[in-house]
Amino acid sequence: MENTPITPEDKLRLCALADIPEGGSKGFVFGERKLFALKQQGKIYLYRNSCPHLGIPLEWVENQFLDDSGSMIQCANHGALFVIKTGKCVAGPCSGRALTPINYSIEAGDIFIAHS
Repeated sequence: MENTPITPEDKLRLCALADIPEGGSKGFVFGERKLFALKQQGKIYLYRNSCPHLGIPLEWVENQFLDDSGSMIQCANHGALFVIKTGKCVAGPCSGRALTPINYSIEAGDIFIAHS
């Protein structure tokens, strides 16, 4: 959901694009909001850090949201696998459901999300 306009008064800087390693992932916490971002082939994917099965965070180890191959998002609790580009669960107890994407914009090398 990249580059959907976010009004200046609602804008919150998430991080610099360079803070997310290519082929890697990074988690973020803003108050009660838990998010994670992935970078694949230079493109950013941003999701709510909550498994659709139990509503718990996906990672057990900080900033590790990908399976061993780096090609799928994996829930550490039950091993559910999600397609990076769509967030759709293709294996595990939440098969057919999807992660919640987060609207963001990229400006001058920084990633911004809405406050709310």
